[in-house]
Amino acid sequence: MPTLSRDQPRPPEREPHQYRQMAESFGMDPERYDRARPSYPDALVERIAATSPGPDVLDVGCGTGIAARQFQAAGCTVLGVDPDARMVEFARRTGIRAEVATFETWDPAGREFDAVVAGQAWHWVDPVGGVTKAARVLRPGGRLAVFGHAFDAPPEVNEAFSAVFRRVAPESPLAQQHAAGQPVPTALEIYQTMFAKAAEGIRQAGGFDEPELWRFDWEQTYTRDEWLDHLPTTGTLTRLAPQALAEVLECVGAAIDRIGGGFTLPYTTLAATAVRAGA
Repeated sequence: MPTLSRDQPRPPEREPHQYRQMAESFGMDPERYDRARPSYPDALVERIAATSPGPDVLDVGCGTGIAARQFQAAGCTVLGVDPDARMVEFARRTGIRAEVATFETWDPAGREFDAVVAGQAWHWVDPVGGVTKAARVLRPGGRLAVFGHAFDAPPEVNEAFSAVFRRVAPESPLAQQHAAGQPVPTALEIYQTMFAKAAEGIRQAGGFDEPELWRFDWEQTYTRDEWLDHLPTTGTLTRLAPQALAEVLECVGAAIDRIGGGFTLPYTTLAATAVRAGA
């Protein structure tokens, strides 16, 4: 089983979890978010469930309940926690028990769990404080598993997106990076760094065995309309003005039309995971 490297890049001046406006912007349209965001590989869910000491799962940053419903289908009992009341309300309507709070401030009220999971959400949690909190609510032998998708659209679609985004949001860090001609890392490179940082947070907090990296490669096919439905749920666009968003979608849609009206997207789902010491 591969383990994660201890070599870490210099951290940015502000960590992702400190950008609360961005972190809590995804609930602007929970129906679209739930409809357009992909689920997680069944093999990932089954592996977490099979290697945890019991069925009780805490889903941190549960959002609309995409991962929580998968864990329920795998036979787990799930409680979700999310700071966005709009997301929690949607998750509850789909049958998920969920509470409104950031994980750092959430009160477990003496409850314990066999697994603490976070899908596409752990970068919004304090990397050390969150692990310390997870250790407190996990039973001995319980598993912490944080995971997310890395993906890049086809080059023609990415190029169209970058060009229009520089026009509509020239002050954004992403637009400035492109405008300056700076090399832009792939999504997989970004996520590998992100999950290496998550592993280092696990080490720093203590209370866990050595973290591991799990990787799952898969594909999903998108039509033009499906990709344009997905795009506004991504962090760079959730707070974009409606007129600017419409311009982005028009340009990206035209690029998809030029390559045949759709594409198959390779996904890599990464998970940083560790077992609570004291089993």
